Amino acid sequence: MEEKKVNSFLDKLKEKAKSQSHYGGDSEITEAKMQLKDCPNCGAGRAKQDGLTHCAYCGFEFLSVKLTDGVYIKKEDNSL
Repeated sequence: MEEKKVNSFLDKLKEKAKSQSHYGGDSEITEAKMQLKDCPNCGAGRAKQDGLTHCAYCGFEFLSVKLTDGVYIKKEDNSL
């Protein structure tokens, strides 16, 4: 008569952990990079972000935007 090996609870958990895939899929390996834009007025570097309108160092205006009242945005410049 052959003996059947019964997996313990801990062995079942270990097998399940080994067979799981990564949440959100496998990660992609990319080289590190930074998106920078220099101020044309003073040359100060800043992270390139959408919505930034003025240079933090000299006050140069990158974007000239006319704002209107919205749910969360008021007429005045909200990026300062």
